[in-house]
Amino acid sequence: MNIDRNVTRAAQLDTASLSDALDKCAIPGQCLGVKPLLPSFKLAGRAFTVRYCAIDPVNPGTVGDYIDDVPPGAVVVLDNGGRADATVWGDILTMVASQSGLAGTVIEGACRDVSLAMEINYPMFVRHSTMRTGKDRVQVDEVNGGVSVGAIRVNAGDLIVGDADGVLCIPAAVEEKILAIAEEIQAAEQRIRDDVKAGSTLKDARSANRYHQLQTKA
Repeated sequence: MNIDRNVTRAAQLDTASLSDALDKCAIPGQCLGVKPLLPSFKLAGRAFTVRYCAIDPVNPGTVGDYIDDVPPGAVVVLDNGGRADATVWGDILTMVASQSGLAGTVIEGACRDVSLAMEINYPMFVRHSTMRTGKDRVQVDEVNGGVSVGAIRVNAGDLIVGDADGVLCIPAAVEEKILAIAEEIQAAEQRIRDDVKAGSTLKDARSANRYHQLQTKA
């Protein structure tokens, strides 16, 4: 299996450093309001996107069987318009996704059967949870097109990274630049910690490592 070097790099970075790098480049990517079911959940991978819409009363569709087409290591990104009253993910999908080696799931909307995801440590980042099914209420509108998560556009193949602070999207076209800046930021903040542990004042450690300019727009 080919190793995606930038996914590996992204997995070694926290969302705080990546968020600062996005800010430095004036690129929106923070999917605000979408949180992990457990603070320990982390994910990093390429987006496999699915967009939902309200059920068509004349030609109704389904919530979809797309899961069989998601490649190992990918992050399933579901856009259900932020709905809290109709879930588009449950325990069967969690089981299949975990067995298939997927990196995790991000939902602009609700999931259910959250206990299984927590039990088997399958990373879920969602806006809501509810027991109410999306069947006969919503249907798949498009697979691997553009979707919105936390008011951020996500395209298939974009880098998705999540941890205890939330989840963000790095557009594939700028991922090299964002990752490089985030690596510099994370390294600088580690140097600050090391300097303080060695006896420096926080003010001097921050000044030496240009802390206050790390996320300033270039």
